[in-house]
Amino acid sequence: MSSNHNNQYLKNNIDWLQQDDILTTLPASKIGLEKETLRVGHEGKISQLPHPEALGAALTHNYITTDYSEALTEFITPPLNTIQDALTFLNDTQKYVYDKLDNEIFWATSMPCVVAGETSIRIAEYGCSNAGKMKTVYRKGLGHRYGRVMQVIAGVHYNYSLSDPFWQKFQTHKENIDKLTDFISKEYFALLRNLQRYGWVIPYLFGAPPAVCKSFLGGQSTNLEHFDVTTYYHPYATSLRMGDIGYQNNKENETGVKANYNSLNKYVDSLKSATETPYSGYVNIGVINKGEYQQLNTHILQIENEYYSTVRPKQILHDNEKPSLALKKRGVQYVELRSLDVNAFEPSGINEEQMYFIEAFILYCLLQESASITEQEQIEIDHNEINTAHYGRTPGFELKQHGNKRLLKDWGVLICDEMQSICMALDKANQTDKYNKSLAVQREKFMDPDKTPSARMLAAMREKKEGFYHFALRLSEQHKDFFDKYSLSETKVRFYKESVDESIQKQKEIEDADSISFSDYLQEYFSQT
Repeated sequence: MSSNHNNQYLKNNIDWLQQDDILTTLPASKIGLEKETLRVGHEGKISQLPHPEALGAALTHNYITTDYSEALTEFITPPLNTIQDALTFLNDTQKYVYDKLDNEIFWATSMPCVVAGETSIRIAEYGCSNAGKMKTVYRKGLGHRYGRVMQVIAGVHYNYSLSDPFWQKFQTHKENIDKLTDFISKEYFALLRNLQRYGWVIPYLFGAPPAVCKSFLGGQSTNLEHFDVTTYYHPYATSLRMGDIGYQNNKENETGVKANYNSLNKYVDSLKSATETPYSGYVNIGVINKGEYQQLNTHILQIENEYYSTVRPKQILHDNEKPSLALKKRGVQYVELRSLDVNAFEPSGINEEQMYFIEAFILYCLLQESASITEQEQIEIDHNEINTAHYGRTPGFELKQHGNKRLLKDWGVLICDEMQSICMALDKANQTDKYNKSLAVQREKFMDPDKTPSARMLAAMREKKEGFYHFALRLSEQHKDFFDKYSLSETKVRFYKESVDESIQKQKEIEDADSISFSDYLQEYFSQT
């Protein structure tokens, strides 16, 4: 596809977007956030305490749960209409949780420190129901497959959906006559493909840390450089979490499994294949050992969620429904961008400025032409993501595109230039100037890599003569001070207290309703078609 043709396609779509009747549909878009963060002691050591009872049941709480470990708390906002609402909900939730902690703090960065080996990481527990046991056994399997240390890396997920009126008008604009849900799914998959093509933008602009505690690697050999006695780093890294020391499906090349984003059906089929194909390495672990489940099964993926990806198509699940089945039945409801590191400089873990850019960037990915991803292009996408994570700020750093080399700086500036009209449309629709202001800040980062958070982090570490651990601990304590001064209204406190009580009651109902054995429960789950 020639760049001139693609520019014309984008221009036509942006001209359409700028019409008044289209602009009125944009504020009805929904934004949601999920933020993972480790509970640690004041010396930075991963907590050995269980998920606090005062936070309710992690299995059933809508806003406060755990990810891999008991110590890895996850905060979830509902889908909300504005960026400010999503950020306020996230902060309110974090404040409520902070007030329930017992002499602990939340770790400020994506990468953990003071990792005292695999056994120091306590797998999350969800009660005695079949659904709860399944979540715990799944995590046990992840530990066997990838190591527990990999599972306590934290991130932020940005969830986004456009309104039905937007989709109806977009379908008319594209002269499409499919069923609306089919059209929406098709366009969301086009968006997801472009989010992968341009996905290197996210770790470059927002990635950090470029350094890691030596304890994280547990004595393994590495090509990272020594920053000081406690810290490894890459001098031009952006996000080591998104590089090859982070959690990856490292059997992909060996097994030939890769999720296919070229259509909803191909995506579902590719994940179905991975969840039904045994892998010899996992067969060796076994499913049950001495009466204890070690993993859910011996397949390449135990369940679909095990597939690590920077983006996911999502649909709300009904009860214990498989994600792929929900997508097949009801189409894509929203997209999840998963490549954001926890912003160590912000108590929230993310800020408004990032969120304004990301919303505009998601729209840019929708309005661009999006051909199917070939095997060769997938290799380029993976190359760009990993290498930006490790070397993205290197002077003259090049990415790959359609078999050619392209300077990251030039490509980044071009994307920002092409996004300008989209930001203007979003500013007009939302009666603000924050989209274009954020775009200008991001454009500057492409012009000057020293303005990226990864460069700022290394500069702060050098200035204060501190390793990654001392840097992260200092910011963690600062964030605690922020939440100590943050106040919640009585109404908000009551809201969270009621959500805690509801979660406990809901978990009890699930446990009381169990009428089959765990093995039968798993069989029922995996036989869904």
